[in-house]
This record gives sequence, structure tokens and C-alpha cells, in this order.
Amino acid sequence: MLKRTVKQLASMMNVKNDVSGFEGIQVKGVSIDTRNISQGNLFVPFKGEHTDGHKYVETAIENGAVAVLWQEDAPNPPTHIPVLIVENTLIALQELARSYRNELTAKIIGITGSNGKTTTKDIAASIFSEAYKVHKTEGNFNNHIGLPLTILAMDESTEIAILEMGMSGKGEISLLTKLARPDIAIITNIGEAHMQDLGSRDAIANAKLEIVAGLPKGGLLIYPGNEPLLIKKVSNLKQFRTCTFGETCENDLYPENIELNELGSRFFVRDIAEEPLYLSIPGKHNIFNSLAVMLVAKELSLEENEIRNGLNAVKLSNMRMEWLDGINGTRILNDAYNSSPTATRAVISMVENLDSKREKILVLGDMLELGEHEIAYHEQIGEEINSEKVKYVFTYGDLGKYIIAGARKHFSEERIFHFTDKEQLVNGIKEIINGNEIILIKASRGMKLEETVEALTVIDQIQ
Repeated sequence: MLKRTVKQLASMMNVKNDVSGFEGIQVKGVSIDTRNISQGNLFVPFKGEHTDGHKYVETAIENGAVAVLWQEDAPNPPTHIPVLIVENTLIALQELARSYRNELTAKIIGITGSNGKTTTKDIAASIFSEAYKVHKTEGNFNNHIGLPLTILAMDESTEIAILEMGMSGKGEISLLTKLARPDIAIITNIGEAHMQDLGSRDAIANAKLEIVAGLPKGGLLIYPGNEPLLIKKVSNLKQFRTCTFGETCENDLYPENIELNELGSRFFVRDIAEEPLYLSIPGKHNIFNSLAVMLVAKELSLEENEIRNGLNAVKLSNMRMEWLDGINGTRILNDAYNSSPTATRAVISMVENLDSKREKILVLGDMLELGEHEIAYHEQIGEEINSEKVKYVFTYGDLGKYIIAGARKHFSEERIFHFTDKEQLVNGIKEIINGNEIILIKASRGMKLEETVEALTVIDQIQ
């Protein structure tokens, strides 16, 4: 993590006051939350509409911080503790991260996309850890605050940094990539997430392509070669090298002889290995995420055994394709971290095609932030569910009823259920399970369907 004196920090961002009285103090790490202060931290308070972090600087010092930033329009800066006055604490945090990144020697891999960013990051960390010292984005620290904190948490000895870049609107990826300056950029896919803010998939594609704003000339851009919205746009980016992954042989990497099961997938990739590879997480869509990472692995000259071992050892972040033991012998697939039409289709298809004698139950919550066509997107999901492969469909939320409306075209009424109350949803599921089921739970994060997961899961497993 960042280890600098106050004097050095003052040279890394635009500090407006004289720090000579405490310039020798050694700072170790950065925190924005007094509840998570470590000894030696720099505390960064933010001014919001309803709260002001400057009220907590004394608490930060008491908890172990040795210096604090202070926004110049906040009144009465304390004089008895080391304070660095800046015009805006958020911008100063970003300046500090940019300066620190410029002093690091690590190779930076930036990842964006509508879906699959976190999974791709987890796959990359597993593979590259076979050969390098790796640092990666933790949790959802992928925005204008989280990315700077991720950079500042990086050890100077880090060799590979895998940085996830999220967004909700135009211009946000551009900001993040200029902070991170990735050597290699990955776009996982173009879906419908954030349609409400951006209006069209074409606009989403443009927003994701902002990642090249921080890519150096000659840097490598990796993208899905079967995505029409990207093909023409990328062809105009002559200053970068490009590689593609996808389903067909026109791509630089594509999978062959795919075998899927509940726990993972086996597949063959030319130019990577002479024998089939095994990925220890389920879903055909995750094969494509792994192909993007393998293109980076080729760029970094990893050996076949390192790629193979890394794929075999992947562990995903919580609530992403997480298999759990359910009550009465059921199996729960918890994928409730986030949702969009693209991601929901992918995981439903995976469950439908699992080679399992268990009956399949789908529990689907609202997909949020889809804009004016949100009803149509939900209906389409319902229409596409295969009634021969799925026994029951449960939905939850205001928009869930439209999934049921679509499913009604193929399902009889006794196999489809809609709820707006989680307790009733859980009770409805419990009434029909006999212990021989796979239950997929998928929804946008705002629906909090992890509460349903907990109600249907063996208790000692989730503590």
C-alpha cells in the first residue's frame, strides 16, 4: 500500500497549506471510513448532500490515522492535528492515486463491460497469481472512489494489477482509465445494463470503449469479436493493438468441444493448450470471460501449465455463481449480486443445459436501470425460458410480473408464480420443493434476493 511522508504526499497532489511542521510523518495507507482505520492511515473525508465527513476527523485520529485531508470550503480546520488542505477531497484522492500509479512498475490490466467484469477479474487473478505477485479490485471498489482506493492499496512490489472499471453514465470509464493508465484493456461484452442512463446499446458500447482513453499508444485492447457494435468502432482505433475472443473461428481465441456441468466446464482452445482445459466455475458465458484472460496470458508469456492451474483454481466473489446446499437436499445457485437481460439469459441457459437429473426452478427478481423498454426486456426473458427444461418459475418485484407474462406463453399456471413479498415467495418455494431441485436465484442487487438465498440455505453454511 501507499507508504509516503506527508511531505511526499504534498508533492503528489495540490495541497494549499504549509505542511513543514509535520512533513516527516510517515503515512501508511488511505481510508475514507473511520470504522476501518488502520494505524498510520491518511483519512479522507467527503462532503455530501446530507453528511460531512469532516465531522469525523477527530475520530479518525483517535482510531489510528496520522494525517487527514481537509476540503478548503469546510470551516474551522483543526490546528492540533496534521491537516492537508485541498480544494476538493475527492479530486485530491484521485490525484494522489494517479501520482502513485505513475510511480509503480506493475503491469495494469483494466477490465470493463456490461457483465462479467468481476468474474473476469477473479479468473485473471487466479491465473496470473501462478506466476506473478497480483493485486486486484476487491468487492465493488470499481468507481470514482473505489478505483483510487484500490490503486493506493497496492504494494509497490506488485507485478500485475487487475482493475475493474464500472460505470453508470457517459464519461465515467474515461475518468477511471486515465487514473489507472492500463497497459492492457478488456471489454467483456456489451449488454443492456445502464440502458436507463445511456439510452441504447450503441451508447453503452461507446461508454465502454472509453477505456482506451487511458491506454498508451501500442497498448492492447481485448474485446468480443462477435459483437457488431464494437467491430467497426475498434477498426478505427489504429493506434492500439487488438485481439478478439468469441464463439467462432474468426476470433483470435475461441472454444471447441465444450462440456458443461454443475461445477465447471471443459473445453479446448487452439494456441493455448494441446489438451482440454478445465474451468472450475460453471456457465458457457464464463468460458468467454476466461478466453479474454487467456489473451492477456499470451501477451504476458505465461506457460500452459500456469494457465491450466489458474483456471482450475478460480474462486468467485460472493453471490456470483455461488453453489450452496439448500434446505431439504436442494442445490442453490446464488447469482443475486446483479442482473441484466444478457446476464440473466446466460445463467438461465446454463441451468437449463446442466446435465443433472434434478428439476430446475428459477427465482428471478427485477432487472433494474433498463430504461423505457424495461417491461419488454422482462417479458422477453419469460418468453425465452424453456418449459421442457425448467419445472417452475418464481418471480419477485414490480417488474417480475412481466417475466411471468412472457413465461405464460409456454408454462401452465400451476408452474409460474409471482410475489411482491419475500416471505410469501420463500413459503411458496418451500411448498413445492421435494429436495431434488436446483434453484437459481437471480436479480439486480437492489432487490436484495440474498435474503431469499439465506432463507432457503442450510444455516451453518452462510454464517
